[in-house]
Amino acid sequence: MTTKSTLQLEPATSKVRAVSAAFQSNPFRSTWAVFWAAFLVRVLYMTLAHTYHFRTDGDHFQFGWEMGRVARALATGFGYADPFIGHTGPTTWVPPLYPLLLAGVFKFFGIYTLRSAWVILTFNSFVSALTAMTTYEIAARCFNRRVAVWSAWIWALYPAAMQYAVRWVWEMTLSTWLLTVIFVLALRMRRIGEIPADTTEVDFCSRDDGRTLRRWLIFGLLWGLLGLSNPSLLLFLPACGLWVLHGTRHLRRQAGFASMSAIVFIICVSPWMVRNALVFHKFIPMRANFGAELYLGNGPGAMGFLMEYNHPYEAQDQLGLYKQMGEVAYAQMRGQLAKKYIASHPGLFLRNSLKRLYFFWISVPHPTGGKWYIEPFRVANFAFASIAGLFGLGLALKRRIPAAWLFAWAFLLIPLIYYFVTVHARFRDPLEPMIAILAVYLFQSVERRWPRWLHTGRTVDAS
Repeated sequence: MTTKSTLQLEPATSKVRAVSAAFQSNPFRSTWAVFWAAFLVRVLYMTLAHTYHFRTDGDHFQFGWEMGRVARALATGFGYADPFIGHTGPTTWVPPLYPLLLAGVFKFFGIYTLRSAWVILTFNSFVSALTAMTTYEIAARCFNRRVAVWSAWIWALYPAAMQYAVRWVWEMTLSTWLLTVIFVLALRMRRIGEIPADTTEVDFCSRDDGRTLRRWLIFGLLWGLLGLSNPSLLLFLPACGLWVLHGTRHLRRQAGFASMSAIVFIICVSPWMVRNALVFHKFIPMRANFGAELYLGNGPGAMGFLMEYNHPYEAQDQLGLYKQMGEVAYAQMRGQLAKKYIASHPGLFLRNSLKRLYFFWISVPHPTGGKWYIEPFRVANFAFASIAGLFGLGLALKRRIPAAWLFAWAFLLIPLIYYFVTVHARFRDPLEPMIAILAVYLFQSVERRWPRWLHTGRTVDAS
């Protein structure tokens, strides 16, 4: 005998099964064509344009800058040390993940060799190409397949999207890819795009199916790797975790899963923290150079940029102090000087912070020596992408796109520390895939309002 409650549940259950069957083919996964196109374009450009030929002056300093120096120290048996000229001792100046990877390349292919340069830029190109695939899934889940296709191919082929992969030995491409993987996982955990908007109560409960313990553990691991690659991005971690938890009807169980995810995160970063405590006899979670960076961005003479002429890798007097005092004491000393100067010049600090906010989104002025006739196009390109992406975010929030607030929290929190310390165009790279997605969404939404004859290329029959 069929009960009343069973009769009420059967349509909803059938609906959930239909949705699951519809998504077995995984429409959120892009084709491998976008990956191979992105990867081959990057490797071919890097190879043919010889962008792997770095200048050798300054003892190859432009080959990875501080990360290259630390990687050389690791490869030659000096440990995680020596970020500048000569042997300056242990360091936490840069996070460990990318220097360790680069040290492995140096071990196999030689220190500062052309082969090593080609290999590490090929790795950058590989993870940058993978980012095209995660960009596709983010857009497909949040918006639609058309936005996904355009966003993925823009990332794959647009020159500005590949510049750091083919020219910079630094962590940007790795960090950007890890952040997009975290975005994808968060969307999967909330089952964004899988559950219809007009869900029944049973459908709503099924949303928790995506927030499994396995995914929570992967969530913690990915955030741990991202923290070891670029600790500044950890500002987004609490908001991302709370967003994943939002809406669950099994809060106690999900909170337990989230706690286990936090344990995995701590396990992932703890070897680095333990190493720092043993070497420097202080608790240093990620990096110890914040005070030095704060001074270089806000000390006497600051105009909103990093005062590189006063940096230990350029200023011999500062390098001497760094060697004499040790990294931690030196950074603390510079930090105290920065705080005193900021306190006595609050108006200047505010103006410089507003300038950095403007530069982050509209365009960081190019270093002296850039081609003047190219600069306006570079600024216009940088600013146009930001403005379109921000308007796209506003439209997504207005239309209550399910994941709009995840984008919003990323845009709000990730740049925050840069507004108050220093700014560089590369700092925006982790947000670029999301900017591309939202910009495409904006223009696709506007296109729908155009007259029909603009879509078809034919005039509309007046009759």
